[in-house]
Amino acid sequence: MERENLAGLLDYLARSLVDKPDAVRVETYRDGQMVHLDLIVDSDDIGRVIGKHGRVANALRLLLRVVAARSGQQVAMDVVDFQ
Repeated sequence: MERENLAGLLDYLARSLVDKPDAVRVETYRDGQMVHLDLIVDSDDIGRVIGKHGRVANALRLLLRVVAARSGQQVAMDVVDFQ
């Protein structure tokens, strides 16, 4: 799966979780085989994306890793809020 598709998947999942879906952005960059995704959400929605004890964020990371592994890639995701 291309990194654009990984970013699209993360964008779709994040928009379904937050109250302000128009504020969701995914920035992507590559470092060798590793694809880095920065999920940027409104500061009011960061708790929804991270979840209690980080469970939602970890579930998103797991989904992205499985999809990326099918095409021989590695992926890392970070959650960023903007003010």
